Amino acid sequence: MNETDPDLEACAREPIRVPGAIQPHGALFVLAGTPPVVVQVSANLADYLPDGVRQDAPLFGPLADLGDRLVRWQASGERYFQTRLETEGLIASAHRAGDRVIVEVERLGGERLEAVFSRLRSFTAQLSDEPDIARSLPAVAGFVQQLTGFDRVLVYRFDADWNGQVVAESGNGRLPSYLDLRFPAADIPAQARALYATNRLRIIPDVDYRPVPLVPVPDPQTGDALDMSQCQLRSVSPVHLEYMRNMGTAASMSVSILVDGRLWGLISCHSAGPHMVSQALREICDFVAQALAMRIAALARAEDAARRLMLSAVTSRLLSAMSSAPDWMEALAGEGEGLLAQVGAAGAALVSPERLLSVGEVPPEAAIRRLAAWLDAQPRQDLFSTDRLTRLLEQAPELAADLAPEMAARASGVLALPISRLHAGWLIWFRPELLHTVRWGGNPHEKVREQGRIHPRQSFSAWQELVRARAEPWSEAELAAARALGSAIVGIVLRKAEELAELSGELTRANKELEAFSYSVSHDLRAPFRHIVGFAELLRERETGLDEKSRHYLQTISDAALSAGRLVDDLLNFSQLGRTALVTRPVDMDKLVAEVITSVTMAMGNRRIEWRVSPLPVGLGDATLLRQVWFNLIDNAVKYTRDCDPARIVIAGETRNDMALYSVTDNGVGFDMAYVGKLFGVFQRLQRAEDFEGTGIGLALARRIVERHNGSISAHGELGQGASFTFALPMTTERKGRALA
Repeated sequence: MNETDPDLEACAREPIRVPGAIQPHGALFVLAGTPPVVVQVSANLADYLPDGVRQDAPLFGPLADLGDRLVRWQASGERYFQTRLETEGLIASAHRAGDRVIVEVERLGGERLEAVFSRLRSFTAQLSDEPDIARSLPAVAGFVQQLTGFDRVLVYRFDADWNGQVVAESGNGRLPSYLDLRFPAADIPAQARALYATNRLRIIPDVDYRPVPLVPVPDPQTGDALDMSQCQLRSVSPVHLEYMRNMGTAASMSVSILVDGRLWGLISCHSAGPHMVSQALREICDFVAQALAMRIAALARAEDAARRLMLSAVTSRLLSAMSSAPDWMEALAGEGEGLLAQVGAAGAALVSPERLLSVGEVPPEAAIRRLAAWLDAQPRQDLFSTDRLTRLLEQAPELAADLAPEMAARASGVLALPISRLHAGWLIWFRPELLHTVRWGGNPHEKVREQGRIHPRQSFSAWQELVRARAEPWSEAELAAARALGSAIVGIVLRKAEELAELSGELTRANKELEAFSYSVSHDLRAPFRHIVGFAELLRERETGLDEKSRHYLQTISDAALSAGRLVDDLLNFSQLGRTALVTRPVDMDKLVAEVITSVTMAMGNRRIEWRVSPLPVGLGDATLLRQVWFNLIDNAVKYTRDCDPARIVIAGETRNDMALYSVTDNGVGFDMAYVGKLFGVFQRLQRAEDFEGTGIGLALARRIVERHNGSISAHGELGQGASFTFALPMTTERKGRALA
């Protein structure tokens, strides 16, 4: 049953705290002022105190001593008051309700409390010896059943959604067994649960009792209804009485089990006929319930501490692996077994914009990325968790296409934490669907209507339901372990970022020093090489009688000096490139290529070259530097097709997304792709220097220019079949470099 149902909401608003009446197994009067004056009484008060209490009068006569004791109690500030009125055979209890004092009286029981306390001592010793909660619960049910004489005693536990389950039972067979049955949250509305948390004891000795009204019903001084939340005699809702009749119970008693201040469950007692339990025995049952609550809390804390200790050891191993590895994500994924054990998951995924690493049983990559994108869009939180896929889909219907019901097998439980404070990234754990059958005490969806009012279910026969799309809930220890790992990851990421920043600074300084050195050496070497060439020419002109071999030696000296000079010029250009500011503007690539082809073909002689030049998209960059790229690529194509007749050189361009792509393809000597990684390095040559002239710097220079434009360059070749070079430039100045597809 859904607690948001309008009928149930109306039921939940029933004024159960202010019924204006009591049950007839006791009487009540209300005091106000100093000295206390009786302002309200139950209509049956004379049946219990025929001579002692009158409305609108102070306490007097036989009850004067009671009045004195109540005055002293009020002055003490103590929460509750209780005393025995031996001559009347009554027990009186009092509590404060605002500025009022409510006094309740009941008849004394006939039990021998000495024998009861002896049994209680034996039971508490037994309870402390039980090793776990599962064995403690039946012991409590059995003791309360023997102590009170009810036909059936249940221990009823609430789950996270306030559905209840009977987890222990003791009975004499007069009422049916409810052991292991579940009951929907709507059977005990929220306001009733709130009363169970504030008033631990409630008894209904006879389901067919006739309510005894207060006289007068509203407070005569304030006009307000009396708040009876703490009253033992409070009359209960007619809906609850109808519920009892449908269950076949004529009497009931409930004792709240409060663990760390939260309603954990109830000790629920029932009899087939009317059944009264004295106040003294009820209070012993309350003591038993609270002893059980302390035992539950102690065992739960011990179990939680052991679990946290085990998980902290797992965290330490993961942290050690991540700290010592250059790539913490690879290291964490490599510790797959530990990563899953960290929270007891079946699968996990590390998600960043660039990559996705997974271990164990996980959904498809598309579904994981869709989930990560949804998490990115949510308000920032240190942890997200759910054990119910359907609930997640209700929160995010846009995920339904990716996390459909068939996904439940792997992703019914989701636990996710961010792995960076600055960038998108998630560590997500998954738990599979935990298919199980729930036995309800009657159909939880059944509603009975009569004259527009909802009535309790009439059937409590076992009703089975198959629960799907739910995983085992994440425990507090597991959530804490996930947070601990998340904090460790963020710390490692920040430390790695600091190390990278420091390394980047060192590399920047080293590059600047290397550029300065290269510039200085290349600049200083230009003049000596020019001098060598010049003096060799002067010597050839001066010594006209040199033989052929001597003239050959002089020519070799000149050629070597010229080659070294070109190398120095290329090195100078390469070193200056890092210092040169880019002048970025649109570049007419058609015009630039035409100029380069004209320049290159001037020194070709009679070679036959078939040029195939397609229209090129406009580029964005520094025209002078881009001309150098085109010159190096086209010059290489001309050079390495020297032995081809005819040579074919194809120059083409296109736009792809937000990139402009340009290519130069030839049918020359080509190269082995095994060495493509060396192709763009300084002084790296894949052909013999004596076969083809060049300094080995041209392609390195081209790559550096392209990368300065936030672009990329690649090559593809085949020996004897030619080569193709492609470079890509962003069409906007904000574009970052990317690898070519």
